[in-house]
Amino acid sequence: MRLHPLEGNRQRLDGGAMYGNAPRPLWARWSPPDEQHRIELACRAMLVETDDGRRVLCEAGIGTFFAPELRERYGVTESEHVLLRSLSALGLTPADIDEVVLSHLHFDHAGGLLSSFEDGAQLLFPRARFFVGAEHWARATHPHPRDKASFLPDLNRQLVASGRLVLVEGPTHAALPGFHFHRSDGHTPGLLLTEVSTEEGPTVFAADAVPGVPWVHVPITMGYDRFPERLIEEKQALFEDLLGRGGRLFFTHDPQVAVGTLTRDEKGRFGVRR
Repeated sequence: MRLHPLEGNRQRLDGGAMYGNAPRPLWARWSPPDEQHRIELACRAMLVETDDGRRVLCEAGIGTFFAPELRERYGVTESEHVLLRSLSALGLTPADIDEVVLSHLHFDHAGGLLSSFEDGAQLLFPRARFFVGAEHWARATHPHPRDKASFLPDLNRQLVASGRLVLVEGPTHAALPGFHFHRSDGHTPGLLLTEVSTEEGPTVFAADAVPGVPWVHVPITMGYDRFPERLIEEKQALFEDLLGRGGRLFFTHDPQVAVGTLTRDEKGRFGVRR
């Protein structure tokens, strides 16, 4: 399989929320904040080209479905749908995508499935099937008050109306041979971390379990995480497994690094080699 990092629209979120209980003097070295205490975050997708010619997109970023005033709130500065531009640079359109795998349905990971606000925020990718974890779908359609604002009810309705929504209930799915799903509950219940095999080794789309390089340090979690202690345990188990297999992590939110090989130093601390 071949992987292509695809840049989408970037956003800015509060640095304290992104780093949970980590002190500001620590996280500000990793992610310098702006005057509103927000840090820059990529919303990067991973395009997988399989040996049999299928094109599978892991996530779609935040896109431009928000009204302009909400784009300002979340620091989405680009007016165009950047993911579509990134696809175009490869000679592709949304109609060329066969499957879209969504780790979860928070707006900064699934909003890019929609056209821009000015175009009516309609579902793109007209041929693709949309894969979502079954447990997470239940969460997205009946959210907890804590994260209700992170979901897009109209997107959920459009996914159902398309007739192309596929719910994943285990670590594999017959329609996606060669793909393996690690389940995680720490950030949001039923999150899927997609693993694919490449010549460089197994690569896991780390989604919001590991948003970027600083979060590879196991104790670092986000204020947005539903169960931080559980997430720490999940990261530890995933890293132990991947390290033994020469695995890599693909980062959706790191503004500089798209993918890195997992390492561990003499003190047992995990990191990545670019």
